[in-house]
Amino acid sequence: MPAGSRSLGEYVVVARRYRPQRFEELIGQEHVARALSSAIQTDRVGHAYLFTGARGVGKTSAARILSKALNCVEGPSPTPCNRCDICGSIAGGEDVDVLEIDGASNRGIDEIRQLRQNVNVRPSRARFKIYIIDEVHMLTREAFNALLKTLEEPPEHVKFIFCTTEPGKIPVTILSRCQRFDFGGIDTAAIAQRLAEIVQAEGFEAEPEALQVLARRATGSMRDAQSLLEQLLAFAPQRITVADVHHMLGTAGEERLGRIVDRVVDGDAAGALAELDAAIAEGVEPAQLLEQLFGYLRDCMAAVAGCPPELFLFAAPHGRDQVVAVGRRWGMETILAAMQILDHTLSRLRFSTQGRVLAELALVRLCTLEALDELSDLISRLQAGAPSGSAPAAGPRGEAQAAPPPASQNRAVSPAAQREGDSAPVDDRPTASLNEQNALDLWNQTLSAVSGIAAEHGRHYERVTFQPPNRLVVWFKPEYNVGKSYCERPEQTAKFNATLRKLTGQEVRVEFALVERPATEVSPSASPPPPQQRLREICQHPMVRRASELFGAHPIRVDPPSRK
Repeated sequence: MPAGSRSLGEYVVVARRYRPQRFEELIGQEHVARALSSAIQTDRVGHAYLFTGARGVGKTSAARILSKALNCVEGPSPTPCNRCDICGSIAGGEDVDVLEIDGASNRGIDEIRQLRQNVNVRPSRARFKIYIIDEVHMLTREAFNALLKTLEEPPEHVKFIFCTTEPGKIPVTILSRCQRFDFGGIDTAAIAQRLAEIVQAEGFEAEPEALQVLARRATGSMRDAQSLLEQLLAFAPQRITVADVHHMLGTAGEERLGRIVDRVVDGDAAGALAELDAAIAEGVEPAQLLEQLFGYLRDCMAAVAGCPPELFLFAAPHGRDQVVAVGRRWGMETILAAMQILDHTLSRLRFSTQGRVLAELALVRLCTLEALDELSDLISRLQAGAPSGSAPAAGPRGEAQAAPPPASQNRAVSPAAQREGDSAPVDDRPTASLNEQNALDLWNQTLSAVSGIAAEHGRHYERVTFQPPNRLVVWFKPEYNVGKSYCERPEQTAKFNATLRKLTGQEVRVEFALVERPATEVSPSASPPPPQQRLREICQHPMVRRASELFGAHPIRVDPPSRK
């Protein structure tokens, strides 16, 4: 009947009309077809089978084909006739002796008890009564327990075929009573070839690259690919193009995706955001674009790992050279970091209404990634004992940077200039070993390199001394005890030590101390410290700090002791 004269109620979707009807038509599951055909030919058909695999790979189709092979009037035969009434009713899911049960809707113990009662009733017209239970993992534990005995020793005229996408949820006691067949994902080329056959049978035309995009999008599921093709058959005119596919899926074309990748690898954040804006204007979904980038980087990772182009899953055949080039420029460590950024962003997109902003954030972060492979090489050289200045530092895209300026251009500023807020560049190359002569200069360079409150407190030192073998002691006046306590915090001390290690090339431990004034300098009539300073000193007392941690309270004033 022509498509124009067919009523809406008579239309059958593509996935049903082109469902496999023989074992040899099971695309990508040749091992299953061969094993089941051999079992029928040698009369070694089991009483229970378990078909496992992802959605749309042929599990239910194989169960129906096996049912037809066992019950066909010309059988049992591995090639059912597909002409008799039994084959026709089984293919349509309407046969009275082949019962297809949805495990998600009939998961309770009552349904399984009814099944146990019915298995003893012989088939009405066929050789076997066959139960096909789809999504069998949805059955409850009590239902599985009720099925055990019947499954182990069913009547001779009963066969069970279980289908599931999650075999890990099925009890071991059930698994041990079934013959298991694992259905793998279908190859992209095989899906594209089948789609081309359907397009031709439907009287349409399609660009081969358009069918390739659909096949890659289906990720191994024939039913998903056929459903997408059906959308295109209703959406596109008589000829399906690559642009039609991308417009329907909300994805970016290969050229657009390639330009975005080039901008990201070059570190051009502005260019990447401009390409994203142009893609969104063309109807591309930000989440779909990030998924494309994620798949693209997966192929880059495979290229760097040494895989041949035949193992690329997402790149088009004509774009594989660019995938290899990007993999070489970025390196494995940078690619892995980029994939983690995209994976994290895709997870957040599921719960956010700011899809574009999150996509832009991800692209900018990708553009600012450092060349992590170069960093790993530098660390390896340092661990091997090579001087840190033996090779130029790597830039953010792996490009060699200019050599550091001479040491004469990196003079430490004087304490007076630092107190006035002036700063000076700090030489990032190790200088001479720490000694008494350069202790003060090293501490000033450390303060210039460290930012925050700790650096401000550190500038109120009285003097800086060196104590062999590797201690730098910073002395404060007694009235700066609060600043000394802040600098002594573990996280601040670690920051100072790390900076000194970069400056000297060796482990240096910084310590803080108070200058002891001579007794003659202390006047009996000296005025007490200001209340705020006294409060700060009290807050640093160990007992007060512990009380604050326990009770969540903070001192607000300090009262002098009462005199009686």
